[in-house]
Amino acid sequence: MFRLALTMLINERGKYLGIVAALSFTALMMAQQPAMFVGILSRATALIDDIPAVDLWVMDPNVQYVDDSKPMQDALLYRVKGIAGVEWAVPFYAGTIQARLPDGNFRNCIFYGIDDATFIGGPARMIEGRIADLRLSDGVVVDEASARGLLAQTASGEQQAQLSVGSTLELNDLRASIVGLHGGTPNFQSQPIIYTTYNRVKRFKTSDRKLLSFILVKLQPGADAAAVAGSIRRYTGLAAYTKAEFSAMSSNYFLFRTGIFLNFGASALISFLIGGSIAAQTFYNFTMDHLRYFGVLKAMGASGRLLFGMIALQMLCAGAVGFGVGIGVVTFFGVVVQGNTIAFNLNYWIIGGSAVAILLLSLGTAVLSSRPVRRLEPAAVFRG
Repeated sequence: MFRLALTMLINERGKYLGIVAALSFTALMMAQQPAMFVGILSRATALIDDIPAVDLWVMDPNVQYVDDSKPMQDALLYRVKGIAGVEWAVPFYAGTIQARLPDGNFRNCIFYGIDDATFIGGPARMIEGRIADLRLSDGVVVDEASARGLLAQTASGEQQAQLSVGSTLELNDLRASIVGLHGGTPNFQSQPIIYTTYNRVKRFKTSDRKLLSFILVKLQPGADAAAVAGSIRRYTGLAAYTKAEFSAMSSNYFLFRTGIFLNFGASALISFLIGGSIAAQTFYNFTMDHLRYFGVLKAMGASGRLLFGMIALQMLCAGAVGFGVGIGVVTFFGVVVQGNTIAFNLNYWIIGGSAVAILLLSLGTAVLSSRPVRRLEPAAVFRG
């Protein structure tokens, strides 16, 4: 009987392909929109994730997320170093700067200044050059993707010579020499990321009176992070968070204080409703077209449970095919955009959630489509 159900479904080529297409679109959007949202959210905390050696992030108490840096006085660094339980503390600058390219074009860039002696806070992965080369005069390190892309484009978007080690830029009308290319995670704004030393930032940003954005702290072995953070707050008036706390605080800001979540959630929901409605309507029409065959089976003794099983099998098979096609297209999309400016992070949770959504949609459609079959009187088929 179940084989007969599949034969009935596949023989209706038009309706079968229509159901699969609608479900494929639904699965695609249910996975693609969350994958882009998770990708954007991961970029919002990329700076925190790329500095694993730090136990505490110390900052102005009014900071709400990682890109909301509020400059502090350099003297606060030495006060934090004196807190019991702190092994070392280093300065970190996070801000923006306008870079002038060799063709005269200007580009806004993310600008980071790291500790001159230890280079703590620097990029997690170097593609060309060494991080120690920042000790060279006017040295900066630029992310590889921007050196090949945004920083190698004219104002009209035309590609020009790519930047490499040895190329030069102008930062606030001062010469900067590229001594390395890094492969750090793109930031939330997808702007070029430039690293230099903290003291050199003072030369490039002479107009700014205070430059200390964060203090990166490493705890002594055995020190309690919560206790040390409390001491920092009590004796300096600054906020101190662990890496996990600061990452969660930044993520929550983008989740609940911006419209990103609502925009992507609304897109996914609308896609689910549209695709699901089309698939449900098409399958309902398919069931109605075959109502007489179900009536014959019912007259021959087929139970209502068996007929529902046949209908559910038809819809679940169409859902499985549609889900496979949709996820396949999303995966291909992810491979194509990998490493580009588009944020995309497809994980097992998203795939699993899409599978559950398609499963519930298929079962719900099967329940609705089986109602005319359950109410059908077998004698009506023969009378008709």
